[in-house]
Amino acid sequence: MEVSATSRFASVSPSKVRLVLAHLPGRSIQEALNLLQFMPTPHARLVAKIVKSAAANAENNYSLDQDTLYVKRAVANDARRLKRFRPAARGRVHPYQRRSSHITIVVDERGS
Repeated sequence: MEVSATSRFASVSPSKVRLVLAHLPGRSIQEALNLLQFMPTPHARLVAKIVKSAAANAENNYSLDQDTLYVKRAVANDARRLKRFRPAARGRVHPYQRRSSHITIVVDERGS
């Protein structure tokens, strides 16, 4: 049974989170958390929090054993973009966008 957890409007670019999420599918929950703990990027802590939440959802809502769970799918989709402006020379402005993302982790039981 697929169980998911989602963090919406995370203030990190989806392309940066996808670099972290690419390592997770197919790994057990404990293995994924160990991997995230030692990743150098600060976004790994946010992803670890979502993995723990998905495992807790599976355990509490569906009575699944955490030892048999694995990460089935991990995706980061675009969320809102905040449009901002940076001052430039000669009274001009340069626009830029602050991207955010929706991060979803789906866990499933092995052998099902």
